[in-house]
Amino acid sequence: MLMPSQLGANAAIVTIWFVTASDPQTIIRSEPRADRGFGRKLLAQLNPTWPITPIGQFSLNRSVPASANEFYIAGFPGVTIIQTVLEDVSALSKLSPRLLKSVPSTDIYVFAVNEETTLGGFAHIHENSVKRSFIALEERVFEDEGMPGGFETPYWAGKKGTRKTPLALPFNPIELVHEAQRAWLGFDATTSPDINVVAYAVDGRPEPRIPRPRQISSAAVTQAAVDKLGFSDYDDYEQHDSPDRIVPRRVTANAQKAAHSAQKMAKSMLRAGREWGATMAEKLRHTDR
Repeated sequence: MLMPSQLGANAAIVTIWFVTASDPQTIIRSEPRADRGFGRKLLAQLNPTWPITPIGQFSLNRSVPASANEFYIAGFPGVTIIQTVLEDVSALSKLSPRLLKSVPSTDIYVFAVNEETTLGGFAHIHENSVKRSFIALEERVFEDEGMPGGFETPYWAGKKGTRKTPLALPFNPIELVHEAQRAWLGFDATTSPDINVVAYAVDGRPEPRIPRPRQISSAAVTQAAVDKLGFSDYDDYEQHDSPDRIVPRRVTANAQKAAHSAQKMAKSMLRAGREWGATMAEKLRHTDR
């Protein structure tokens, strides 16, 4: 498996957005959940011979990007996202039609990045017509097709971006890729809510095994509570006022006995008080004699 730092000179991590929704930002803000079955079916259509293995589910914008033979896929209402590694992206307008037509959509936005080589590019295809496609290294332009968008103007004018050498472009192409994402999608994917995707491998690797949680018997839990709290006869089935307070049966019984004794004492004292009061009243009644 190739890591992003091992990509070839013209290879890049490519993220494709297939959009039919009028406002992709609203859909992403709702944080929809990606469906495993959708991605598997999509890959099976792209290449029926691929051995498809789910390898994870996570946030696209909070994780490392896809590596070679991996696809990160999400299918939401009005928005589908595919991220993978392509070996030659020197002409984004000429990417595999099988890939670009894998999902019906009004607009297709392609973003390609290779941080190691400064290769960066973006393309907008509207109803099968290439509106804009640009990809370059800092010192070489591979493709520059269509009318530049307004977001590009400050970069070409040298007012934004960084120039590496006098012969280089006035900006790092990857900087312009991020600007294109914000302009075309309507939000910054790096700071947006989580974009949930499902990851798949197509190189025959086995599905990662997730350790099963260790089963703990109720007796062990009870003994742990006894050891920690110092109680010896806690009843798991007792009813308690608060789950944060564990009261052993012995303490409860002792408390009940104490309350019963207090009630008996109070009754005895009340009875004695009444008898004393009656005696004093009788004596006072005969004081005039």
